[in-house]
Amino acid sequence: MPKVKTNSSAKKRFKVTGTGEITFQKAFKRHILTKKSKKRKRALNKKGLVSAPNKDFVLRLLRLKG
Repeated sequence: MPKVKTNSSAKKRFKVTGTGEITFQKAFKRHILTKKSKKRKRALNKKGLVSAPNKDFVLRLLRLKG
């Protein structure tokens, strides 16, 4: 029986915290930052949390459930 592989793009984008939440880096913080407000850029610095409807799908990509 072959091993089941973890989705390579998912393992680069998501991280599971100690409490079991899944975090990701928010988009739109790479370039063209001059027109974005400081408040908006600070908000983009924070990690995002995967919402409940998407959590099962991300866990399946990471092969952490079932």
